[in-house]
Amino acid sequence: MNYLIMIIVVIIYLIITAFLGYLGFKQTKDSTDYLLAGRKTHPVIMAISYGSTFISTSAIIGFGAAASIYGFGILWLVFMNIFVGIFIAFAFFGIRTRKMGHNLDAHTFPEFIGKRFDSKFLQWGSGLLIFFFMPLYTASVIIGGSQFLSQSLSISYEVALLFFVAIVSVYVIMGGLKGVMYTDAFQGAIMFIGMLILIIFTYSKLGGIINAHKSLSSLAPEAIKIWGSLGHQGWTKMPVFNSIQWWQLVSSIIMGVGIGVLAQPQLVVRFMTVKSGHEINRANLIGGIFILVITGSAYIVGSLTNVYFYNTMGKISFLAVDKKTDNIIPLYISNAMPDWFTAIFMITLLAAAMSTLSSQFHTMGSAFGRDFLEKGLNIKAKNSLLVTKLSMSFAIILSALLAYYLPHFFEKGSTIIAIGTSLFFGLCASVFLPIYIGAVFSKRITKAGAISCFVSGLVASLIWMLFFHIKESKAIGLCFALFKVDSLAKSAVVQNIDPLFIGLPISTLFTIIVSIFTKKVPEKVINKAFKGMK
Repeated sequence: MNYLIMIIVVIIYLIITAFLGYLGFKQTKDSTDYLLAGRKTHPVIMAISYGSTFISTSAIIGFGAAASIYGFGILWLVFMNIFVGIFIAFAFFGIRTRKMGHNLDAHTFPEFIGKRFDSKFLQWGSGLLIFFFMPLYTASVIIGGSQFLSQSLSISYEVALLFFVAIVSVYVIMGGLKGVMYTDAFQGAIMFIGMLILIIFTYSKLGGIINAHKSLSSLAPEAIKIWGSLGHQGWTKMPVFNSIQWWQLVSSIIMGVGIGVLAQPQLVVRFMTVKSGHEINRANLIGGIFILVITGSAYIVGSLTNVYFYNTMGKISFLAVDKKTDNIIPLYISNAMPDWFTAIFMITLLAAAMSTLSSQFHTMGSAFGRDFLEKGLNIKAKNSLLVTKLSMSFAIILSALLAYYLPHFFEKGSTIIAIGTSLFFGLCASVFLPIYIGAVFSKRITKAGAISCFVSGLVASLIWMLFFHIKESKAIGLCFALFKVDSLAKSAVVQNIDPLFIGLPISTLFTIIVSIFTKKVPEKVINKAFKGMK
């Protein structure tokens, strides 16, 4: 590997990123600039920022690794990403969210739902939840980037992690959301080009699209040999319906992430950064194409790594990395791609991780600083932005510690990155989605109904994670400490049903029933929120 080329490419990338972060810093004059980029973001920048925030190393490294196990069935997630995460989110939620957020003068997602339902509890409670649970997702992104840096540069994971987190921290804390969105747009362009090159090179190396897919189909016996008892039927088929792998793929990965995207705080706030609903419509097509190329490439290449490793090492991907699944994509890039592409892919991953991390750090900092401390506890500071920046710093440290310790908690063979991402997306769907839908589309959902949704969704999800869903209950160990079993569910199939399938129906039911029997939100709040909306 030519380290000189790699170092030069990375330095150029970091200089441009630093400049864009500085540009954001210079243009940030007040809290609206810092938290919402002044509400005047160009639709192209918003669309790419939304997409690059949505898609990170967790998609490329983590879900690429998941694709190497589950195969092309994971492409249903691409459909969900585009149809739900872009089309429905932009066309149905985006315009109303932007308008309502402007009417309520909301700067964050917790503030949006807190003001919409006239509830301080919802604002500070949501801020606290985001601050404590988003680090799990953030750590997954950090792990993906750090593992690739470690393998590509032959440095320790700890050094890579420290370097990675330090770089993102500087421009996020300095530049606010303006700096974040400028760098997001630049990083998104790099991701788009890098992933396009990756899929073209992969098909070329494996003899074209038809030959590559035929070769993958012919390897089905290798997959069945390892996972046949769990329902695996080969990489070009869905797992057996109602099998363990079917529930893992459909409930946790496809539905967990595919539905959970609608209630992601760091994405919802993007809608409030543009100056009109028309701008959101213009961003729809750009966002769809971006997601199609990035996620489609990652999931297809992840599946096809099995063909490459079997042809060169006589082993499928899972065995080629000694069951350390999150190393599959980094190893494939190092072994299969030319040196110059390794440098390009390194900045592609840096861009993917940094674009998502910057938004996550920004969201966690504003959630704790503005929503919990300032609005919830009424702690007033002379410089509110300083409080937010200090909160971001603490969130960054917490995320880095989780990224360091998480790999030690999950057993070998677990796709840690995909698990962490799916968990947070599913939790957000269970806790926030019924509230969010009710906030922008219904005048009948009450304050009590929204609070009951928040509490019931959180409690149901946590109980299922801690005591039933085997991936988390076994790793955390509380269930074993109390009951001497890894899961209270007796059936292996039930043990693999994602918390989303429990938490979301329960929180939805509570929202509807409690709203029927409790008083409406004050008319003046409703009128203000829906002003100018049909």
